[in-house]
Amino acid sequence: MDIAEVSKLSDGISAPLWMFWKRRRYMVVFMAFLGFFNVYALRVNLSVAIVAMTEVRDVDYGNGTVGQEQYFDWSSKEQGFVLSSFFYGYILTPFLGGFISNKFGGNYVFGVGIGVTAILTLLTPLAAKGGIGLLIAVRIIEGVFEGVTFPCIHAVWSRWAPPTERSRMASIAFAGNYAGTVVSMPLSGIFANVYGWESVFYIFGVVGCIWFMAWMFFIKTSPEVDHWISPKEKEFILGSLGRTEGVKEKIKHPWRGILTSAAVWALVASHFSENWGFYTLLTQLPTFLKDTMHFQLEKTGFISAIPYLVMGILLFVSGYLADTSIVKGWLTTTQVRRYFNCGAFLGQTVFMIIGAFILKPGPTITCITIAVGMGAFAWSGFAVNHLDLSPKSAGVLMGISNTFATIPGIVSPIITGYLTVNKTDDEWRVVFYIAAGIYLIGCLIYWFWASGELQPWSIEAKEREAKELNGRKTSGGYVNKVKIEDEM
Repeated sequence: MDIAEVSKLSDGISAPLWMFWKRRRYMVVFMAFLGFFNVYALRVNLSVAIVAMTEVRDVDYGNGTVGQEQYFDWSSKEQGFVLSSFFYGYILTPFLGGFISNKFGGNYVFGVGIGVTAILTLLTPLAAKGGIGLLIAVRIIEGVFEGVTFPCIHAVWSRWAPPTERSRMASIAFAGNYAGTVVSMPLSGIFANVYGWESVFYIFGVVGCIWFMAWMFFIKTSPEVDHWISPKEKEFILGSLGRTEGVKEKIKHPWRGILTSAAVWALVASHFSENWGFYTLLTQLPTFLKDTMHFQLEKTGFISAIPYLVMGILLFVSGYLADTSIVKGWLTTTQVRRYFNCGAFLGQTVFMIIGAFILKPGPTITCITIAVGMGAFAWSGFAVNHLDLSPKSAGVLMGISNTFATIPGIVSPIITGYLTVNKTDDEWRVVFYIAAGIYLIGCLIYWFWASGELQPWSIEAKEREAKELNGRKTSGGYVNKVKIEDEM
């Protein structure tokens, strides 16, 4: 079923889309939004907490003498390894998450991944006091469980998201990443300053555990097994996806087609490029603001959150514009992915260079905010692109791209730690120039090789070809079932 046919279908619900609680598919989106809120709250709290954990404090010993102390005397290089350690584990499981989500249900894998991370976050203060090695080990395990979240949510969308609503549903859910960043960064600074750095991990860990219990109870694998969905909405979703209720699908992924597809590798390059800039700022912005812009701890959290607040808001805008452009026929799906993605990357390249060149608090923070905010349009490009190429293999495709896109989370903090040993302006300029260069490379690759069309190797294309062939044979006076073979 093409976009024009899908756009004529109705879910039978008269309420406007903003009344999300009236539609089960948007309740899934809402809960996924809160899930990603927790994903990033649990991930970035250490970026702020580590400033409090390593800052030199004046201590009054009560006998008329004042000294200076640190909770943890970690060098910038050691801090770089601590901040990047999460991604050592994270890189191991995106592909696995995409694969097992098709087998067991993306909703279960998504919930368990975040739930276990929340429990481990509660243990983080104890691990830190046990030594830097133990802290790194706990963060690695957290990364292992969080690594499944992005791939398996695409498995959820493959069962819940009509093609005409993919961009907005995915973008709204992904906006939770930035809402979590916006809330956790300033609150982490406040909690650390008022209640001590340990409170940062305890509070967000508890919130994550509460979400996990709600998600596992309310969210189901697909419309077919959801007890709260209306029959008309269920029919609408299944019809738009070309699925029949009660038919169990056995998916064989076309590995040869996936691994030799230029469109797949274009979105991998784009995902890598966006994450390089994103993770550089996510892990290093509080430290940059304190060391170079000379802000106090409680202010670094608030200022660090501003770019992600802008991006979170723009994600709603970009998702709506992307879907509208496709439905109205203003642009093809390929054009939407390419223009949104590459336009964002060009803007990010320019503003990262300008901000680094000026390196003054007001102008630099403004440039960083614009650069991060423009990333919202890139997310309506590459981040939804997996569903365009092959909906039933989208989880696996996200697993592949997110595996490569995790490399910046490992490498960038370490490189930054080595580059900023002396904490000079020129050292930080190099950090931003590297990010800008990678954005530009990602832009060029995606522009020339990206596609928004269903790929010839995809499962859906093979199924369509088989149905057409069977139809031709049936009209000719005989029936012969066509078996769709895996490419391998």
